[in-house]
Amino acid sequence: MKKLYALAALLSLTLSFAQAKQENLKITWPEEYKWKVVTNQEDETTHFIEVIPGKEKLEKWTMIGTMLSLKNVKISTTAQVVELYRQSSLEESPQAKLTVLESSDTAKNIWVIFKVETPSFPNDPNPESQVYYAVQGESTLYVNLVAVKQKTLQKDFIEKWVKVFKASELLYL
Repeated sequence: MKKLYALAALLSLTLSFAQAKQENLKITWPEEYKWKVVTNQEDETTHFIEVIPGKEKLEKWTMIGTMLSLKNVKISTTAQVVELYRQSSLEESPQAKLTVLESSDTAKNIWVIFKVETPSFPNDPNPESQVYYAVQGESTLYVNLVAVKQKTLQKDFIEKWVKVFKASELLYL
């Protein structure tokens, strides 16, 4: 997660570009957390939003959600996203383990859901694990995640977030 911007730049440089009508990915984040936006940055190539549960502070979050839109980026297979995140995760911590949970390279909008579990980092003993959802829109690659400060992810947590992410929809304006 620490290298999202670097990853966004790498994706922008290495993937093919396309333009289409304006689109947006709608994710219904579970209401029980009363999410609040703590970061919302946008430029010509990216839109980056971070949310945390309403009672938490950014400096001491226990759960964080991230939505990254890579504008005018088009991938041909979900393996491209998985491999970039695998490399990035291992650079941050050799102990990181990435596992693909579900994917479809045959859907109209290809998508992948994977998890990264990291028990610790070289300069930080705290664990962090994420469930990622990446989906290719007509003109934008959307990469979303939810992270918790745990070494591994519980089965019910994974199932919940897979359901949330798969219920998302691309909207066209």
